[in-house]
Amino acid sequence: MIAFLAKRIAVGLLTLVVASIVVFAVLEIVPGDPAQLMLGMNATEEALAALREQMGLNQPVVTRYLAWVSGLVVGDFGRSFTYSSPVIELVAERAVVSLPLALMALILSTAIAIPVGLFAAARRGKAADTLAMGAAQFGVAVPNFWFALILIYVFAVWLRLVPAGGFSGWENGLLSGLRALLLPAIALALPQAAILARVTRSALLEVLGEDYIRTARAKGMPREAVLWRHALRNAMIPVLTILGLQFAFLLAGTIIIENVFYLPGLGRLVFQAITQRDLIVVEGVVMLLVASVVIVNILVDICYALVDPRLRTR
Repeated sequence: MIAFLAKRIAVGLLTLVVASIVVFAVLEIVPGDPAQLMLGMNATEEALAALREQMGLNQPVVTRYLAWVSGLVVGDFGRSFTYSSPVIELVAERAVVSLPLALMALILSTAIAIPVGLFAAARRGKAADTLAMGAAQFGVAVPNFWFALILIYVFAVWLRLVPAGGFSGWENGLLSGLRALLLPAIALALPQAAILARVTRSALLEVLGEDYIRTARAKGMPREAVLWRHALRNAMIPVLTILGLQFAFLLAGTIIIENVFYLPGLGRLVFQAITQRDLIVVEGVVMLLVASVVIVNILVDICYALVDPRLRTR
């Protein structure tokens, strides 16, 4: 297990290095002058030159990249010129919204998808299976921002049960914060639950054809016990893979939902930084998201070994 973890960590570090090069290079070739955008079209050349020097834009590309990476290693993500504050502080302020939102959406999608996948697999070929998978196909096809608009109209405008948008902060109470994140979490969770339900059903159907499942049934074990105690655990490998990918997506891909609900999260921060050409913020947030994806993938690999003991000896 130690050798396995060491190998996964080494691969993760290599991924971070490659990602840093790609992120820095892509943002370097994006058209537009950050200094010009910040000072306006009427700025003088002297003012532009002074701001470029202050931002380090007049240095060679390799020098700027090495300086940026060395700062990342020690936790210094630079300073935003738009917000006039360290990037790490901006990320910490926005992460208290995006991280709970992603966790809520992941919990909701799992709570919906696993039972639906079990239900459909246990009734393969029947009307209930067709109905469940048809609903899942609809959930996959429909974008999450459409779900968000429907949820706002029904639960915020019509029923007035939850706020339509905004986030007042956790200092106003846990219940207030959860109510503000409930609709965005549902809008994010429904399409992901549809994907996970289809994967769960497919994995279960494959497992249900194994010899040990037939043996358990022949011994008179109830169908529900066979599904939950034997089939589901052995079908968890592809399910865990999708869960890991979904958490990374939910954490990094909330730009549209956070703008629909006007949430001050990481997605909205990246969107605003891109429009304002605040490259140091974009670079820092993207690298943090890449690091979170790498960490989640390592944790998923560890869960593989915990779920399936056969993998520990490979």
